[in-house]
Amino acid sequence: MQGTVDGFSYGLVTPVTAYLMACLGGALGLRCTTRSLLVAHSWRPGWLALGSAAIGSGIWTMHFIAMMGFSVEEAPIYYDKALTFASLAVAIVMVGIGIFIVGYRGATGTALFTGGTITGLGVATMHYLGMAGMRLRGTLEYNTLTVSASVVIAVVAATAALWAAAQVRGFLWSLGASLVMGLAVTGMHYTGMAALSVHLHGSSAAPSGGDSAAELLAPMMIGPLAFLLLAGVIVMFDPLMVMGKADLQSAAQGQRAPYPVPRSGDRHDPRAGRRPPQHPDSRTPQSW
Repeated sequence: MQGTVDGFSYGLVTPVTAYLMACLGGALGLRCTTRSLLVAHSWRPGWLALGSAAIGSGIWTMHFIAMMGFSVEEAPIYYDKALTFASLAVAIVMVGIGIFIVGYRGATGTALFTGGTITGLGVATMHYLGMAGMRLRGTLEYNTLTVSASVVIAVVAATAALWAAAQVRGFLWSLGASLVMGLAVTGMHYTGMAALSVHLHGSSAAPSGGDSAAELLAPMMIGPLAFLLLAGVIVMFDPLMVMGKADLQSAAQGQRAPYPVPRSGDRHDPRAGRRPPQHPDSRTPQSW
């Protein structure tokens, strides 16, 4: 017996909220990735790790908010807690691998292809691992062609997002990229859901070993959302928000600024008034 699947039980509330969460995680993650190109080498892993966690948390939260609107008319749905939170770990780790590749290799063709593929596969793995954690009185079946399309969407979206993150062009650039990324990730989710059909079993007994979507909502919202809020505060109050144009130009060229740009009125900086060296051969060891 085929189950009656409804992915929009609450109308547009869940897809719109899910999209906004994907955009929030993407905006923070891309901004952190961009910042990693503007800081000293020793600070780069921290920014890249924060960006990975932000994007992974945003995508995971998007998925399960969207799943709040998913129902099978003939059977209640429960979720395996271990698989549900394992999907969060997979999202953060695989997104992190892709971001670290681009963060250290730059926006070269090979780095973008490798990092985008790994990140996109991580998004798709998170989605289908989360779906594997569903417990209901039936069997989940997928259309292979539609699943393949969802994976392609995830890979293309991840590659485009990583390319955008490597372009040091300010906050509005990252914001626009995050809106596109959120649209692509949400589109990937609903494409994957379109591939799903449910074959119900004859037994009317409720499945064991799972929690309802409502029981998972509280930890899902409190944990990742609190982290996203913290990441937003870190990005908002980062000193590089007020960095000088010379630093931005150096970062856009794939370099660190030779030294901090002295502020007007800083009379104690012995280097105040010095111009940065114009040729690589003229740099002193202290200016690298």
